[in-house]
Amino acid sequence: MNGLFFNQHLAGQNLTTGAKPKGNSGGAADAAIENLISTFNELNSNVIDELHEEPSPLEFMRYVARNTPFVIRNGASSWKACREWNSAYLLSALKGQSVNVAVTPHGNADMPTVPPGEDSPVFAKPHYEDEPFEELLEYVVRQETDPDFPSDAEIRYAQTQNDNLRDEYVTLFSDVQKDIPFARIALDKSPDAVNLWIGNSKSVTAMHKDNYENIYVQVLGRKHFVLLPSLCHPCVNEQPLRPATYKRGDDGLQLVMDSDDEAVPFAIWDPEKPEQNATQFSHLAKPLRVTLNPGDMLYLPAMWYHKVSQSCAEEDEGFVLAVNYWYDLDFTGPLYPTSAFVRDISLGNRAQASAE
Repeated sequence: MNGLFFNQHLAGQNLTTGAKPKGNSGGAADAAIENLISTFNELNSNVIDELHEEPSPLEFMRYVARNTPFVIRNGASSWKACREWNSAYLLSALKGQSVNVAVTPHGNADMPTVPPGEDSPVFAKPHYEDEPFEELLEYVVRQETDPDFPSDAEIRYAQTQNDNLRDEYVTLFSDVQKDIPFARIALDKSPDAVNLWIGNSKSVTAMHKDNYENIYVQVLGRKHFVLLPSLCHPCVNEQPLRPATYKRGDDGLQLVMDSDDEAVPFAIWDPEKPEQNATQFSHLAKPLRVTLNPGDMLYLPAMWYHKVSQSCAEEDEGFVLAVNYWYDLDFTGPLYPTSAFVRDISLGNRAQASAE
């Protein structure tokens, strides 16, 4: 958008509230929030930028400064992981090794979930257990490809998010880049964590955000991202959820309330189900959607909300595998305090409305 158009755009708005005040401070804040989200939508594309080669560090830093995502098609296709990894390769490399696995009944790890017999959701954490890698991979593949596999079987997902590619999967680490050069140079730091993710189409990651600049590389299968900027906090209906953890029992996996943990603030609105748990601002959200194919590389900016699902094509052997690099957010810039301000206004306004 050029400067002349931008000035005309501002001149046509009520800069006090962005819309006609409703006669009280809550109404003025609501109008300002609506104007904030609407203005962002007008000034930014609802289609993700697609690059066909890696950006230079300077070009990448421009995206970081704008807090804007992009995808590099085939950006990692030359990596050994993208050229050679398959089930046989992984089974050989990880032979005899145990890995940590998240287990849930519905693929709902770290997700708002309404327990049986209750009306309100809790924050459902998975049951974690170690198992031989070959058993994990066999289970994931059979569940995806065998039509006789029980439809109500538990879902297993390797998703420890604890720098696992430089720890329990370290034998595979030399097959990927140790970092992302354009990100390392631009951000002047190494990744805090390099993670590997293995699962099938049964697992979904709920809408959430992280304090990391995230470079996400698809190796096998497809990942489907739904993205929202951090200023869409008023749209996602963040609620304090009681934490609960799945435990194995005589009747399978059961949610057990955590005893001492504080409530977890978490989004309960899903752009894929826009009528459920919506706020008065949810209709303003304009999600970006992008599918990563094998070899693609996504820049997911810090603080962006993202929901992730996955799928397998016939050539994917029944499992999905990705690697991501987390670079810590620079908290000294305006992004974090601005996002916190929008969150505080949104939550405070909602609390005031509930009290009236």
